[in-house]
Amino acid sequence: MPRFLLSLLAALTMLAGGAAATPKPAPEAGVALVLALDGSASITQGDLEFQLQGHAAAFRDPSVADALSTGGVLVTLAAYSGPRSLKVLIPWTLLKNAGDATRFADRIDALPRGFQGDSTALGSAIEEASKLFDQGGAAPNRVIDLVSNGFSNSGIDPALARDRATARGITVNGLAILDEFPWLEEYFEESVIGGPGSFVKSAMDRASFVEALRQKLILEMVGAPDHLPWQSAGFP
Repeated sequence: MPRFLLSLLAALTMLAGGAAATPKPAPEAGVALVLALDGSASITQGDLEFQLQGHAAAFRDPSVADALSTGGVLVTLAAYSGPRSLKVLIPWTLLKNAGDATRFADRIDALPRGFQGDSTALGSAIEEASKLFDQGGAAPNRVIDLVSNGFSNSGIDPALARDRATARGITVNGLAILDEFPWLEEYFEESVIGGPGSFVKSAMDRASFVEALRQKLILEMVGAPDHLPWQSAGFP
């Protein structure tokens, strides 16, 4: 074989080897988090408003901002009601510090109101939220954070949707508002949440909602499930 061809083959081999050895870029965030709010008919306009206000207040909390220092979080905010109704209110946003968290809270405050819901389709909300991770929510840990004050009464069984999500490595957490059904936390534990480190928090009123949400966001932002201090939904 002519010498110039041998040299060309050697150069191509070196290039191919160098390309194969190039490491993949590190993800922008350790956690991708879908915040799914309950906009169903069981939630009054005022109740949806307090969910939005509660999320804004939580992101302004210094302890939530501190949790971002663990590696950053990709967050998207959505609302749901009946089957296939999930609506993205704020697209995927990278939060790395207190300033990012404050700006995210400002965007929540500036959202247009008037989301009109109907039934409560928790299973559909899980399925639709799972798809959002394919649209910019790339991170080692993917979490759906589902808020509701009711049980699923429409669409796919939430336990089936939960199992499909966890099979993809997605964790489903919940925040149950107990203003109508005092047993809703147990329902979430049995039929909604799932995945490594999954848990449910509960709230009785607006004040406890903000505190429960604050705690939940911190737990979800601190990183990989094997580094979290709980292994069941019974974590306080």
